[in-house]
Amino acid sequence: MDDAPALSAPLADGLLAIVGERGLVTAAEDLAPHLVDWRGQFRGRAAALVKPASTDEMSRVVALLAGAGVGIVPQAGNTSLCGASVPDASGAQVIVNVSRMNRVRAIDLDNDTITVEAGCILADLQRVAAESDRFFPLSLAAEGSCEVGGNISTNAGGTQVLRYGNMREQVLGLEVVLPDGRVWDGLRGLRKDNTGYDLKHLFIGAEGTLGIVTAAVLKLYPKPRAIATALVAVADPSTAVALLGRLRAACGERVTGFELMARVCFDLVFRHIPGSRDPFGEPHPWYALVELFDSTEGPGLAGLLEEALGDAAEAGLLRDAVVAASEAQRQALWALRENISDAQKIEGVSVKHDVSVPVSRTAELVAECDRALEAAFPGIRTIAFGHVGDGNLHYNAFPPPGDAHDFLAWSPQVNRVVYDVVRRLGGSISAEHGIGALKRDELPHYKAALELDLMRAVKRALDPRGLMNPGKVLQP
Repeated sequence: MDDAPALSAPLADGLLAIVGERGLVTAAEDLAPHLVDWRGQFRGRAAALVKPASTDEMSRVVALLAGAGVGIVPQAGNTSLCGASVPDASGAQVIVNVSRMNRVRAIDLDNDTITVEAGCILADLQRVAAESDRFFPLSLAAEGSCEVGGNISTNAGGTQVLRYGNMREQVLGLEVVLPDGRVWDGLRGLRKDNTGYDLKHLFIGAEGTLGIVTAAVLKLYPKPRAIATALVAVADPSTAVALLGRLRAACGERVTGFELMARVCFDLVFRHIPGSRDPFGEPHPWYALVELFDSTEGPGLAGLLEEALGDAAEAGLLRDAVVAASEAQRQALWALRENISDAQKIEGVSVKHDVSVPVSRTAELVAECDRALEAAFPGIRTIAFGHVGDGNLHYNAFPPPGDAHDFLAWSPQVNRVVYDVVRRLGGSISAEHGIGALKRDELPHYKAALELDLMRAVKRALDPRGLMNPGKVLQP
């Protein structure tokens, strides 16, 4: 990789005066981890990496860069799957990273809220909530490294959206540094505030294109006292959807997670992840990982789940089931689900999709995409898994065995097949990963022109010079 253009001396001196030596990174070896996404699909160059340690420093950094007309790439844990946190190839942009801003500012147990800075790692937030006998529900595979600012900027989903909702539902207030360096202090822990436009929602899911989230007031919940988990073998996605409805009717809002996985997902995990084992004696075509939470202690929740599964079995909705009898068994079942992404990465290149449809149309999505892709690319391998409880499926495609072509070069054609099916079913081409750079050019095909016009109007109003995460989400 060629060296990136150096910062001008006045700009470098100005940044150094604000953040100090610890907060300004220009050496190529130190920049390198911040220039590539988790999948290794997007690589860029940057003039520097700046790591402010406070909102005041962030404000001054952004104002200085904006005054110099420098493109700003906000970055948190850099676990984005769509290239939103990676600079372009010009080498002229500056990455502004929030990782040093990682304090818990306040916990209000009477209000059930926690105020944290954007660089707080999600797992640390979960731990602090648990230490206060509370629960923060966002949970996803990258929680040990992803950061709150990124979770907010992508409106992260995860495995408990069915009960608690996306990150958007967890945010009561935000603090944001705007593209000109001004600070909007919206850190209000209010569940009712009907004083005009709810501005925080502009920045949730905006992928850093409208400003940099520096802190948030987040909801806390009662800590679960009982958890019941089961891995259920089912015939097909249609049966899984019917099982979900039956479980919700029997168990109500206790149904917290419902993850659907094709058998091929498990085959990849068993092949590539050491220590993985099949909890069933024979393979099944599809599986659902079911989890119930209750704030009341006692064995009653496991009994409720077993009774509901028994009724479902009598109705022909499941082929077999394994109910976790200990926390270790629960973790082993979840490991099968959480290791799918890593197993796919080891297996090789694939074209990935993070799509959503109404829950009732999940089975149609899988069937129609399978048929359409096989017709267009004979021998193609597909893998489907995800949060079917909220209609979000990760539907990915691998090349035929032994195929020597550059499969990623087929991405546009594969995407068009899948996205056209998603559109016919009333769905979205991005459920929880965002748009970033990966889907930016696809968006005009699947988003109404008026919606895009409104989005551009918001972008122009807040970032008229287009300096905040340029080239992401919206076409220039």
